[in-house]
Amino acid sequence: MDTTTTDKTDIRQLRVNGERLWDSLMELARIGATPKGGVCRLTLTDLDKQGRDLVTRWAREAGMSVTIDKIGNVFMRRPGRDDSLPPIMTGSHIDTQPTGGKFDGNYGVLAGIEVVRTLNDHGIETEAPIEVAFWTNEEGSRFVPVMMGSGVFAKAFTLEHAYAATDTEGKTVRGELERIGYIGDQEPGDHPIGAYFETHIEQGPVLEDHGKTIGVVTGVLGIRWYDCTVTGMEAHAGPTPMALRRDALQVATRLMQEVVACAHRHPPHGRGTVGMVHVHPNSRNVIPGQVKFSIDLRNATDADCESMDRDIRGVADRLAAETGLAIRIDLVSSYPAQPFHDECVQAVERAAQQLGYSHMPAVSGAGHDAVYMARLAPAGMVFIPCKDGISHNEIEDAQPEHITAGCNVLLHAMLERAG
Repeated sequence: MDTTTTDKTDIRQLRVNGERLWDSLMELARIGATPKGGVCRLTLTDLDKQGRDLVTRWAREAGMSVTIDKIGNVFMRRPGRDDSLPPIMTGSHIDTQPTGGKFDGNYGVLAGIEVVRTLNDHGIETEAPIEVAFWTNEEGSRFVPVMMGSGVFAKAFTLEHAYAATDTEGKTVRGELERIGYIGDQEPGDHPIGAYFETHIEQGPVLEDHGKTIGVVTGVLGIRWYDCTVTGMEAHAGPTPMALRRDALQVATRLMQEVVACAHRHPPHGRGTVGMVHVHPNSRNVIPGQVKFSIDLRNATDADCESMDRDIRGVADRLAAETGLAIRIDLVSSYPAQPFHDECVQAVERAAQQLGYSHMPAVSGAGHDAVYMARLAPAGMVFIPCKDGISHNEIEDAQPEHITAGCNVLLHAMLERAG
């Protein structure tokens, strides 16, 4: 990579304009702004169109060309010296949750725009093109599946499947793409990628807890979702002695505690959560005869996820043998762990180190478009802290200096790959 340009800019000293990036985030956040300071800009709504129009206008003003594919993914391209090379891409999404914040997804897209603006400011050419993408319906709050645009791009599911998805009013993805004018001509996936980076708020409390500015993301946790059913016998709460009860809830709560214990037995990235519980017959003076509850297990590798699966099933078998109650665990959904490419991870770490930012390895417990991009090209992510680890909430917040820091890391990681 050249270390100087016509204006003698030292690449190592290059920094983004953090105030400009912040102002862009705040301007985009006004589209769909909520009274509590958040954003409601659901995918493929009129507000989403306004957001898309604004971001693509900024891209064109920065000299970028804009390409849209058939699922509405948008690619904004800054040419390289060798435009035949696959682009070094960054991006995220600009759709939000109904009670979303200003930074989730939006930061990753506008950080990419700021990278391009900074390169323009200093007259710096890269060998490979730079692209900034935003992906359709990452949040999945109006249409399912989540991460729809990147999933279609990566052939995780078909365009036809995505087109047929409907919202609560029966409107389809295809119809809404056509209505807002963002159904493009390019076949999803017919778009080369040399490497992919995504900058994001952490959406959790780890960086803030450790007092670190940058999370060097090594991968995304694998997820196993289960439905568990414990079956006993309903009986009257008064006449039935304690020793003669077949109380499904008491056995279920023991197993729920073991879900959490299982995560502790598989550190450092084990996660165990029970989020939904249904008690039958759910009456004040009836001993519960059946309890159904969800189990969410996560870990950093598929092997660790499999180990946790064996662990919790073993505990369930022992509880069933001890109590005589039937316990059934059904796997309902599974998402593999996605490690990121060593070279991209190292590029992020080197950038953070060279820029003097405190940093630490991190894993993502949430899904991101980078998960699907990592199936297609070398990929990595940059995390920054968010206040109290809160996201998917109108009070989601991040410090301007952290916003700037993450963008600076993105800039230098992308320059390392782009040449």
